[in-house]
Amino acid sequence: MIRQSVIFDVGKVLFEWDLRHLFAKLIDNAGELEWFLGHVVTPEWHFQHDAGRPLADMVPERRAEFPDHAHLIDAYAARFNETIPGPVPGSLDLVERLAAAGVPLFAITNFGHDFWHGFRPTQPIFDRFQDIIVSGTERLMKPDPAIYALAIERFGIDPAGALFIDDNPANVAGAEAAGIAAHRFEDAAGLEAELVTRGYLG
Repeated sequence: MIRQSVIFDVGKVLFEWDLRHLFAKLIDNAGELEWFLGHVVTPEWHFQHDAGRPLADMVPERRAEFPDHAHLIDAYAARFNETIPGPVPGSLDLVERLAAAGVPLFAITNFGHDFWHGFRPTQPIFDRFQDIIVSGTERLMKPDPAIYALAIERFGIDPAGALFIDDNPANVAGAEAAGIAAHRFEDAAGLEAELVTRGYLG
């Protein structure tokens, strides 16, 4: 059993993410952009993929519902990596420091199965992680208690010696309910202070 470990979220902790990063390139009018993100490619609709629904089902259904926006719905499927403009400042440096210190690293991410397979190979930082649980693959999403139970079992960790890092308060509370200490991420400086206080970093 791994006595001490750190478990990261991915979106908005390690990497920035917002659907606007893609669609602001494709829709010039600000009002039209807001309407589109509020009615067509909405976060709620996107989260169906995070929960395990295949793009092969989602995209044709949405195209049929909004035929005038079919090209934009196709862009969502084909250009999703453009919703992720780059790393959160400072976060990947902390991953490298933890890895150099020999701290076992894991991740639990709400991320669609298809999109993860398109994004993961572009980011060698994930080679530092021993295992990553992807919601769309497991068909379990944070903060479902089952995803934390799966992580404890599959990672082989002692939850009492683990620290979970997430920007979402509900996900933080879910980890704490599973017996894992948690840090609500706001920025890398705050996380660094927490890691030093807990003895993960010198």
